[in-house]
Amino acid sequence: MNNIMEYKGYIGSVEFSEEDGVFYGKVQGIRSLISYEGTNALELVSDFHESVDDYLAACKEEGTAPETAYKGSLNVRFRDSETHRQAAVYAMMHEQSLNSFIEEAVKEKLAKGM
Repeated sequence: MNNIMEYKGYIGSVEFSEEDGVFYGKVQGIRSLISYEGTNALELVSDFHESVDDYLAACKEEGTAPETAYKGSLNVRFRDSETHRQAAVYAMMHEQSLNSFIEEAVKEKLAKGM
């Protein structure tokens, strides 16, 4: 089962509440809360699309720019300082920045398949 949906560049989660008997989720990667629900998959997808469309319409009406998720910048935290040190040394030895080394490593991992 795929636990995400995509629409107009927004990524939404897919959850299920056994207690309530509904699927639900929220748009990921932005501060604004955009949530949706449905009693089946079709209703969930429909409400997700409607919620994103409503958000975009509200932004337009208010004259504000909609939030964009995953802008290309993030703060990476290593579990230990030794890994951080090794990555920095590796990057220096290969005449690249730590950022470009991390980006390269992520791209290599993604190329192997999700």
